[in-house]
Amino acid sequence: MTGKPSAGLARLLPLALLVPLVTACGGAAGAEDSDTVTVTVGYQSKTINTVTAGTLLRSLGYFEEELAARGKKDGKTYKVKWQDYATGAPITAQMTTGKIDIGSMGDFPLLINAARGKQLRQPTRLVSVTGYNLRGGLNTVVTRPDSDLRSLADLRGKKVSTSIGSAADGTLIRALEKAGIDPEQGVRKLNQQPSVGASALTAGSIDALSQFVAWPGQLAFEGKAKALYDGADLKLPTFHGVTVRKEFAEERAGVLDDFLAAQRRATDYLRERPVAAAESVAKETGLPAEAVYLYNGAHGIATFDPALRPELIAALKKDVPILKAADLVGDVDVDAFVDRAPLKRAAQPPSYPKAGAAKSELWLKGRDTTRAFDTPKALLKAVEAAKSAKSSQARAAYVPDALTGTLWFADRAVWVADGSDLRAFVTASHAKTYVGQHAGARVVDYADAVELAS
Repeated sequence: MTGKPSAGLARLLPLALLVPLVTACGGAAGAEDSDTVTVTVGYQSKTINTVTAGTLLRSLGYFEEELAARGKKDGKTYKVKWQDYATGAPITAQMTTGKIDIGSMGDFPLLINAARGKQLRQPTRLVSVTGYNLRGGLNTVVTRPDSDLRSLADLRGKKVSTSIGSAADGTLIRALEKAGIDPEQGVRKLNQQPSVGASALTAGSIDALSQFVAWPGQLAFEGKAKALYDGADLKLPTFHGVTVRKEFAEERAGVLDDFLAAQRRATDYLRERPVAAAESVAKETGLPAEAVYLYNGAHGIATFDPALRPELIAALKKDVPILKAADLVGDVDVDAFVDRAPLKRAAQPPSYPKAGAAKSELWLKGRDTTRAFDTPKALLKAVEAAKSAKSSQARAAYVPDALTGTLWFADRAVWVADGSDLRAFVTASHAKTYVGQHAGARVVDYADAVELAS
């Protein structure tokens, strides 16, 4: 790995972890009297790749239903305390003091969770996955819409905001190295919360923002950013998962089983009713439903499946050296951290197929389903047709990147006309690559692409 780790990184994480200990509400996780058991769940409402173990699960009430059924059998009253955070670090801080029982977070934070748990003698275990993308498309580097930056190579010497120790930071480090840029010395990296970085980008005080789902999509949808780098270029899986305190998992194995059974039900709901799920998450979080659907839709960037797939665990092991180089963890025994037993016990969740090739989609206003198209050109024809139909105006249109398959908003994509064909790309660099390989192909704006399709 190229690049030297910053000496200051080791000091950043403890600060991020210690702050929540002062501000969080009191009360031990798993607290109980003789008749009441309280389970505390830490989640990230706006990290919508975790909704089946967080926002959506909470709104559906499935975990409470499972616990109520358990209470009828054993005579106890079960209560769930949901605690919402912006990133995984404070969830880890609360878990390692015994104040959160179950939490969900991204792959890099999961490794920090494992390391911190072992270090502080409050070991944790990874028990399921929420959502994943096998190429890494959940993380994106974005810049301002009017920026002159065209590729990651243009970031040399620029200010880039990310959250140190997050999956998005991992993507940034790997992407910069791949571009021949020292990730610590070659750019001016700022360690910021996602919302702070998003505001800084809008204000023009930084040049780019590397963040995880759903920040890049939300900013693009709102016209506040354009994609500079698609994480799928790395061709390395990225995912979010569920971690649990080992002590809680052993003492309350049945409750953990109930949580995983509830997560399976929420996963089924999302896969069977993706539009309704997106609307629900949008209502709970204040995020645009169109941005939620970009990630969590029928052909969205994320695939939801609780299974601890071998390729995801293999990717987790490849993440360890990145965090070690940044002095954020020491050695992490990933195999010991992963516990497959609870998921096997919990009502045997079905084996969902891997995500296939993404298709273009059109979401019309007032509809609770979307239409899928085999080609971007067919989608654009439908978008144009919807303009003249008062009862079925287009709400959002999505297209997969022709190189990576990453879904993006059709009106925010970079379009290329290649003869009579039309192709869409998440980034200008992808379009440039395609044009360079296809004689006669040319970049066109969205309005021209719609006209050519018609």
